[in-house]
Parts: sequence; structure tokens; C-alpha cells
Amino acid sequence: MGNRVFAFGAAFALSTLLLAGCGDGSENNGGSADNSPDQAQASSSSEPVNLIFGTGGTSGTYYPIGGALKGVFEASDKIGDVQVVSTGASVQNINNIEDGTNQIAIVMSDVAYDAINGQNQFDGRKADIRSIAGLYPNVVQVVATASSDIHSIADMKGKRIGVGKVGSGVEQSAKKVLESAGLSYDDLGRVSHTGYADSVTEMSNGNLDAAFFTSGVPNSSITGLMQNTEVNFVNVDGDTADKLLEKYPYYESYEIPANAPERYDLEQAVNTVSIRNLLIVPGSMDDDVAHELARRFYDYLGTDKVSISALKQFDRDSMDRNLVVPVADGAQAFYDEQGGGDGEDDAG
Repeated sequence: MGNRVFAFGAAFALSTLLLAGCGDGSENNGGSADNSPDQAQASSSSEPVNLIFGTGGTSGTYYPIGGALKGVFEASDKIGDVQVVSTGASVQNINNIEDGTNQIAIVMSDVAYDAINGQNQFDGRKADIRSIAGLYPNVVQVVATASSDIHSIADMKGKRIGVGKVGSGVEQSAKKVLESAGLSYDDLGRVSHTGYADSVTEMSNGNLDAAFFTSGVPNSSITGLMQNTEVNFVNVDGDTADKLLEKYPYYESYEIPANAPERYDLEQAVNTVSIRNLLIVPGSMDDDVAHELARRFYDYLGTDKVSISALKQFDRDSMDRNLVVPVADGAQAFYDEQGGGDGEDDAG
């Protein structure tokens, strides 16, 4: 709460420089304390803008990514200070973008899709957000104990399954995967709302047959489980995957390769699905600033300075492709300059 209160105060005091043509002034930003309209609309001739960067919990992946990109963005003469703040992740980050508390954030595509379409958590209010880049995928990883006799999602009927904490992204994915296999919670022997650590403990103790994990690959909790318990990965494929991909446009097919020591060193590849993470900004962000954010990020990914594993798990030349949230005009202009951007997205 302390970070949010501080960030909101900073965003309010530093409003109007970042977002060109804000309209009613309700969308604050991280610019200079001089709130003149001319400065808000002319970043190329004004002093650098400041950004408050919404990430996630300090133990997750979003927060260190924000820390890594802070210096990358601050190297631009168009961007001043980038303040990286820990948040409740996707839903809160979009809310913070909407109320002006944050000016840039990382979110999951499924939450962003709901936001721009005004559904589920965002029922009745469509968020005005844009993408700067598509990031690494959060992969739906379903792990079962070898003794459970679970080899497909359909085999979960009557079994004890860990589905993630209530309301979490893990649970949302678990529900959708089960639904696509023709199952609901009522079909399971027991539903356990356990997070990663507790799911691993329960599986190790023989109290759970399988659990869902939605994260980057590898997931350290799964790696730890594999050291002490014989497990197998359950594919999300065939008709289950087809129904999931058709109904929910933010899912993509994903393969966890075999014989990859850095990705569990599996004997056989695992076919599953994933949800991409996005770097987003307000829809009214200045084009020059959006262009600069995309350029700096793209250039950084092409260097040997990238130390965070998640930032090595996607192709920088596909950062503007097949996104469920439209790419900001300034960012798309940069991708078009590279000759690799197709300017297409699946936004509804």
C-alpha cells in the first residue's frame, strides 16, 4: 500500500508531460511538475519525462525485469527517471495505468484482453491501453505424480488437483483447460487452491495427484519437486488445446523441448499452451516516447547484457506480432522501420 500511495502522489504531481492530448486530465503521468499543455504535447522539445513502472511481487519475474529495463530506458534523452514499483501484478497494473498511477507496466495477455473488452474483472469499463512489446510466455505446466495414472487432462476426473490460489492467473488457466477437456471442479475428486510451494509439498506428501503451474520455463518449484518425487508432465493438446485456442485468442501453442537441461531435461517434449506477457502503456502516450521505449528495449535484447532468463525466451523480431492489445502508434512505427513488423494484432 505504501508504494501505491507514494506512486500515486508522484504521478499526480508529475502529470501531463508524458501523455499527449490527455483530454479531461484524469490520466496522470510521470512527467515534469510543469503541467503546461505545450510540454505535454511536445516531448521532443521538452525536458525528459519520468515513468512509474508497475511490475509485480518482489519474488516474481516482473519486478526484476522492471529493474533491468530501468537503466535501459533512462539512457534515452527523452526519458528521465524510471521508478520501478512492486504491485499486485496484472489487474492492479492495468488499474494503475488507467488512473495515472503508472505509465508503463507488465501484464498477462488474458487480463489485458479482458481489460480492453470490458469483461470479467473489468466488466463495463474498457481500458485504454496499448502494447509496447510482447514478452516471454507464461506456460501452462501440468505436473502429475507418477503413481496418479494421469496422462491427459481428461484423466483428472476424480483426482485431487491443485489449481492455484483463488483468483490467481494459475486458477484462471486451470479452469479454462479443464473446461476445454469437458471437465469442471465438480468432476474432480478434490480441488486444492494451493500456490506453487504448497502444491509441491502436497504432491510430495501424496496428498495431491497433480497440479497446475502457469509461469516461465523452468519453474523452480517444479524443478524442486522433480528432485524428490517421480512425476510426469501432462500434455495440453489435441481437442483440448484446439477448443482452448479457438475460444481464447490469448492462448498460443507451446512446446517444452526434450533433452534441454535448462528446461527440465525431459526425455520427451511436452505439448501445451501459453499466455504471453505484455509491456503496456496508456493509449494516450506520446508517440515519440512510445517509439523510444520500443527502440531501447529492442536494442537491449540484441546485446550480451541481458541476464534475466525470461527476457531470453522470445524472439525480439516478433515483439509486435499476434498481440491481443494494439501496439502503440509510436512503437509500431519503430517496428515498421526494422522491416519485420506486420502491424497486425488480434485485439477484439
